[in-house]
Amino acid sequence: MHNYLARRLLTVPLLLLGISLITFTLLNLAPGDPADILLRLQNPGVEPPREAVLAFRRELGLDDPLWTRYSRWLGQALMGDLGVSYRTGGPIVSELAQRLPATLLLAGASLGLAVLLGIPLGILAAVFKGSPMDGMARLLALAGATVPSYVLSLLLILAFAVTLHWLPAIGYGGIRHLVMPAVALSAGLAAQLMRLSRASLLETLTQDYMRTARAKGLRERTVVLRHGFKNALLPVVTITGIGMGHLLGGAVIVETIFGWPGVGKYAVDAIFLRDYPVVQAVVLYLAVIFLLVNFGVDVVYRWLDPRLDFAGRAG
Repeated sequence: MHNYLARRLLTVPLLLLGISLITFTLLNLAPGDPADILLRLQNPGVEPPREAVLAFRRELGLDDPLWTRYSRWLGQALMGDLGVSYRTGGPIVSELAQRLPATLLLAGASLGLAVLLGIPLGILAAVFKGSPMDGMARLLALAGATVPSYVLSLLLILAFAVTLHWLPAIGYGGIRHLVMPAVALSAGLAAQLMRLSRASLLETLTQDYMRTARAKGLRERTVVLRHGFKNALLPVVTITGIGMGHLLGGAVIVETIFGWPGVGKYAVDAIFLRDYPVVQAVVLYLAVIFLLVNFGVDVVYRWLDPRLDFAGRAG
C-alpha cells in the first residue's frame, strides 16, 4: 500500500510537467495574436497600428523564444505564481480563487443529484427487472444519455424561466439560480450511473455467494444491499470519479449558457481572447483535479474490495 502511494506521488510532478509543456506549446502554435486581439477589444472597430501591436507584444513578453517563456512560467509556477491575465492584468491565482466557489457549488449539487437519482434507480431497475419500474428507469436513462446538456439547458430555460417564470434564466446567487444548471449537468451523469449500477448489480445477483446468502434465509433486501450492492459498486465508483473530475473542471457549455461565473466560463473567455497564461493555469488546475480524483478512486477501490491490491491485481 505505502509503496503504491509513493510511486503514485512520484509520478505526479512528471505528469504535470508533461501536460504543462504540451499545453504551452499547442497554445503558442494556435493562430491569433493575443496583442492584436486585446487591442481590438480595447478599441472596437479600430484597426490597431502595427507599432502598437509590436509594442504590446514586447510588453507581454511574446517576443521571447518559446523555451524562454516556458522556463519563466515554470519557475513562477513552482513558486505558486501562475502569472497575470493578459486581459485583466490581475493575478490568475486570485481570479481562479474567486471563481472556484461557484464551480464547487455547481459541481457538488450536480454530483449529489446524479448519485441520488442514478444509483437508486439502477438498483430498483435491477431488483425489479422486466417490470414497469425497470422500463421507466431505462427510458429516463436513455433520455438523459442522448439529450445534450446544452439542449437540456435551453429547454429548461424555455420551460421554467420563459414560460412559467419560476426560476431565473441566468445569473449566480441563491438556490433558485442553482436549480437549472445543476439539473442540466446531472442528467447525463445520472443516466450513466443508472445504467451501469443496474448492469453491475444484475451481474452480481447471479454470483454463487448471492445464492448462498439467500439459502441462509436472509431477506432479499439484506441480500441486495449488504452483499450485492457493495460488490457492484466498483465500476460505478469509476464513472462517479470521472464525472466528478469533469464537474470540478467547470462545465464549459452549461456555465456559459446560464452565465455561471465558474472556472469553465473563465476558461472559455480566455481561449477566445488568446489569454495564454489563464488557459495554461486552467489546464494545470484540471490536471491536478483529475490526478487527485483518480488517486481517490483507487483508494475507494481498495476499501470496497480488500482482495485487490493497489496495483489492481487480485490478492
